[in-house]
Amino acid sequence: MSIVFEEAGKNDIEELIRMRIEYMKDDFGSVSKEEEEGMRKQLPDYFERKLGDELIAFVAKDGDRIVSVAYLHIIEMPANSILLNGLYADVLSVYTEPEYRGQGLCSQLMRNLVEYGKKRGLGRIDLSATDKGYPIYKKVGFKDKEHRYTEMVMKF
Repeated sequence: MSIVFEEAGKNDIEELIRMRIEYMKDDFGSVSKEEEEGMRKQLPDYFERKLGDELIAFVAKDGDRIVSVAYLHIIEMPANSILLNGLYADVLSVYTEPEYRGQGLCSQLMRNLVEYGKKRGLGRIDLSATDKGYPIYKKVGFKDKEHRYTEMVMKF
């Protein structure tokens, strides 16, 4: 096994789609045929448009196969007193294939992601941690977020 860490490019889109679906199955327990078809329909165009610009995919590869991934979704908003350049990011869909877990791949991807965020001038990086991921993110330097506001959502 020879693991290589890099940023995914357009030639990796099929692998990114596979990993996104595997992440969803792992996180939600299952994905219906209709849901998988919907993702396979939407994701190629999304990755083609966003990858390398608003979405940076940090991957660990074993040969040509992506075995671990962490996405950094870069968001620009109007500047404020906390984000003077208006740039921050969310971490999305961190996933490692089961047979590659416990080898430090996710930790390395997260360190690469944080270093990228610093170089890009992001004001902060947000993430929502699962119980499994929480210790990894703490080790990399993420801190629990203090909520000044009540988080709300409206679904359609």
